[in-house]
Amino acid sequence: MRVAIAGAGAVGRSIAAELIEAGHTVMLIERQSRQFTPEVVEQAEWVLGDACEVSTLEQSGIELCDVVIAATGDDKVNLVLSLLAKTEFAVRRVVARVNNPANEWLFNESWGVDVAVSTPRMLAAMVEEAVSVGDLVRLMTFRQSQTNLVELTLPAETPLAGTPVQELELPRDAALVTILRGDRVIVPQPDDSLEGGDELLFVAPGEVEPEIRKALGR
Repeated sequence: MRVAIAGAGAVGRSIAAELIEAGHTVMLIERQSRQFTPEVVEQAEWVLGDACEVSTLEQSGIELCDVVIAATGDDKVNLVLSLLAKTEFAVRRVVARVNNPANEWLFNESWGVDVAVSTPRMLAAMVEEAVSVGDLVRLMTFRQSQTNLVELTLPAETPLAGTPVQELELPRDAALVTILRGDRVIVPQPDDSLEGGDELLFVAPGEVEPEIRKALGR
C-alpha cells in the first residue's frame, strides 16, 4: 500500500516509521525546512512543499497513493488537504488528524474525510474500554459511511461462553469483524465460539447499537 503523510513532525514521522515497518511505501510531505529531515526516516520518500498547494500534490504524485493521512498540527491545513486529496486526486481513503476537539464536527465527508482521528476522543474511548466490561464502547467513527467501530468485552463468566458466532442474533447492519482473545486476533467464522474475556469489535451505525447490546444480553 502506498501512503502519503502530510506533516513530518513527531506524529507524522512516527506514523511513517510504523507503516514502513509493516511493509508499506510511505511519502512524507513537509513545508517547513527545519522539519525536513529525511535522515530521520530514511526509508520514506520526502517532499518539501505545501500540502495545500495543488502543484505540490501533483508533483508528488499523490494520485498514486491508496491512503492520504493529514497529520499536521493545523486543522485548517488538514481539512484543505483532505478535500483536495478526495476531490482533485480521487484518493480512495483519507484520514485526518483533529487537533482541536471544537473542530471535530468539520471533519466529515463534506471535507473529504473518511476517518477523523481525535486524540482526546480516542483517549477517552481507551479509558472507557479499560474500565468497561460488558458494555459497548465507541472507539472510532467512520465519517463517510456514518458507522462506528465499537467494542464490547465479555465478562469472564459470560453466559455466552461456547456460543457459536452464527447463533448471535445481530442486527442486519452490524458486523462482528474481529475477536481479540489474549494475544490472538481472530477473524470470526460462523462456527467459532465465544469465550469469557473476549473483546468483540463491531462495525455498525449508531442506531443499531442498542440491538447489539440486546443480542449480547446487555
